[in-house]
Amino acid sequence: MADVVFLATSSQMKAGKKHYKFINSKTGYVIYHHTITETLTEAEAKAELEKIKAEVASKNRLFLDTIYWEEDRETE
Repeated sequence: MADVVFLATSSQMKAGKKHYKFINSKTGYVIYHHTITETLTEAEAKAELEKIKAEVASKNRLFLDTIYWEEDRETE
């Protein structure tokens, strides 16, 4: 089954925000990008990222443990 890829445009990736990518660990492909504001606490940011991870897993019909997220430093 093919992975669904959602890409954010450069206008969605502005300064003052942190950009994350969600990766399928079995294929190594980035399957989703997400941006959060830097005003969130570390705990709030992690909670939001875990929520998005669950949504991405569900939409792509993947096990939750198959997906991981990391900060996307290439967009800075």
